Amino acid sequence: MEKVLNFGIIGFGFMGQTHAETIKKLAYAQLKAVCDTNEAQFSFAPDGVDTYTSADELLADPTIDTVIIAVPNQLHLEIVTKAAEAQKDIICEKPLAMNAAEVEQMLAVVEKEQVRFTVHHQRRWDHDYRVAKEVYAQNLVGETYTVKSALYGFNGNMHDWHVYPEFGGGMLYDWGVHLIDQILWMMPSKLVSLYANVRNVINEQVDDYFNIQLYFENGVNAQVELGTYFLNSSENWFERHWFIGGDQGSAKIDGFNPKGEITRTSALLSNVPGQITMTHAGPTRSFGPAPEGRIFTEELPEVSVNHQMFFDNYYDYVQGKAELVVQPEQIFGLMKVLDAIRISAKYHQSINLEIDYSSK
Repeated sequence: MEKVLNFGIIGFGFMGQTHAETIKKLAYAQLKAVCDTNEAQFSFAPDGVDTYTSADELLADPTIDTVIIAVPNQLHLEIVTKAAEAQKDIICEKPLAMNAAEVEQMLAVVEKEQVRFTVHHQRRWDHDYRVAKEVYAQNLVGETYTVKSALYGFNGNMHDWHVYPEFGGGMLYDWGVHLIDQILWMMPSKLVSLYANVRNVINEQVDDYFNIQLYFENGVNAQVELGTYFLNSSENWFERHWFIGGDQGSAKIDGFNPKGEITRTSALLSNVPGQITMTHAGPTRSFGPAPEGRIFTEELPEVSVNHQMFFDNYYDYVQGKAELVVQPEQIFGLMKVLDAIRISAKYHQSINLEIDYSSK
């Protein structure tokens, strides 16, 4: 009989409760206990699970083999350390830590205690992202030279823990870790430099806008942009947007439930005599309207993914049937990138570094 995963959740706020709902759907798992310092959160716990107000008490529960850590970000190092020393396997929420130095300490303790360890980067299974990843991996626009990943919102103000810089507040540590992780996992190439603009537009203490340029050894430039107060009246503006440019076409992918197309041209402009094309900006050939039939489109590749696949992969890993998709060493690299982004934005400088997700 295959092993059943017995989960405990430390931190039973929004994400802890989300994990509890997910575990209900997993045939190979059961939730044994939840922990929170606020007992009012226990009203949201499923019937029959044990409740603890102390992480130490939950970690002493012998029925639990894997803990999900969903406490505030600044407590991740402390609870990961306690869980490893209690011989529990660990899934930690993102951002994994406040900086790369803390991740290095985590890696040392889980190695010492020989426990399994991964990070809940479930957005590697986002539908829009996997379509973009397929476009890149299959060279559907030829040799890619640029990738843009963007996410825009209209509410502007932060909420909950996001308003406190000491808790890792702001968008860089919220959505930013996901968007950057997606790009790094997409590229089978070393990240060699970056330049970042991180702004507090309408929030005084934490960032609500960033534009990050990532430069890879294979020549690809990736741009990641997010704004919580980045307004536009265009339809579906406030969703995900991808643009991938290659030497044989371009791809646009819009929305979390993605729509879009691959666009190509039937012929390149040739330097031959012809009638001048007049536009509002004056005569131009490269940027005037395309002749009829010159531009054509193709459908995007189809993918089938969902966030439960993060847990499916973790279960297969525990069973010895698969490697982890989200390797903690990769997230160590991601945190080095985030540290570099802070420095780049502070000093308005390009930062050189070497981050390679393909090497463990």
